[in-house]
Amino acid sequence: MNLFSPLYLRSLTLKNRIVVSPMQQYSANNGIPGNWHLVHLGSRAVGGAGLILTECTAVSPEGLATLNDVGIWNDEQQEAWKNIVDFVHEQEAKIGIQLWHSGGKGSLRHPNQRMKPLTDEEGAWTVKSSSATEINGVIPQEMTVAEIHELTQKFADAAMRAVEAGFDTIELHAGHGYLFHQFYSAVINKRNDEYGGSFDNRIRFLVETVRAVRKVIPEIMPLLVRISAVDYIDTPEGWTLEDSAALSEVLKENGVDLITASGGGFTNVSKDKVFPGYQVPFAAAIKKTGILTGAVGMITEAQQADEIITSGKADLVVIAREHLRDPYFAIHAAKELDVETEIPWQYQRAF
Repeated sequence: MNLFSPLYLRSLTLKNRIVVSPMQQYSANNGIPGNWHLVHLGSRAVGGAGLILTECTAVSPEGLATLNDVGIWNDEQQEAWKNIVDFVHEQEAKIGIQLWHSGGKGSLRHPNQRMKPLTDEEGAWTVKSSSATEINGVIPQEMTVAEIHELTQKFADAAMRAVEAGFDTIELHAGHGYLFHQFYSAVINKRNDEYGGSFDNRIRFLVETVRAVRKVIPEIMPLLVRISAVDYIDTPEGWTLEDSAALSEVLKENGVDLITASGGGFTNVSKDKVFPGYQVPFAAAIKKTGILTGAVGMITEAQQADEIITSGKADLVVIAREHLRDPYFAIHAAKELDVETEIPWQYQRAF
């Protein structure tokens, strides 16, 4: 088993273990992916990655972080995604959509405007979370139980749209301080009802959503989840790797096929904790529970990525910024590792 071994997830076969990580582009209008997204995602498919994951894709307008994020809650968005999916498939790559709700981290300006809260004149909306706990200087409204149930259905509706658009897999974004994370981490969740307090209560929203999505997508389609394996907050309320292992076992029991183990979301990670492969141990620990895992965290070199797979630390390497620097990372990695790989005929004379 190595970086270029195939991986089988239910009926899905990935030609290698290289994944293009979801990376927000802040380049959509009305949630509709456009030519930028076609070129951005399509070029990584041309570049040889086995699986392309879209950026965070909102399941409702209130789920956006900024007005320039993508969504999949209406027909126009769904049709635009289909065009991108079709192109990726033409390159013999697979593509998954990452469904998401920003929760209390929404209603923000574009990053070029430093992601400050929108004003009413700019189109601000009321952000909601598990509790009225401050996040990045904003205090969101606590969601009602009815709103939680309604949002679970919106995730299921978005999943059905993703199936209709031709996506090969679905990933729920449950990390990085966004809404699912705002529920399962006691740092934010201060509720006293069935969605707060105990571990089982705090993971309930995510688990119920997994069940709802699993129910409406084909049995043969894999379901992925990205979590923040740790909060990087050293308090009794902080989410731990042990919590993540327990959550992963529950998710596996409810039809999740692979966990991507990232970290953080409510605080800046100390620089002394950031180094090449710094989050790979999270994937390795969670893999011991029996579920497949994806590793992230400053994975930038072919030998490094290959070692993660060959040593059994993870089943996929989920690479973000190196794919921004080099859309053809997979082709270059194959050459470095002396592995034969398909190169688009249009580009073969360059390799």
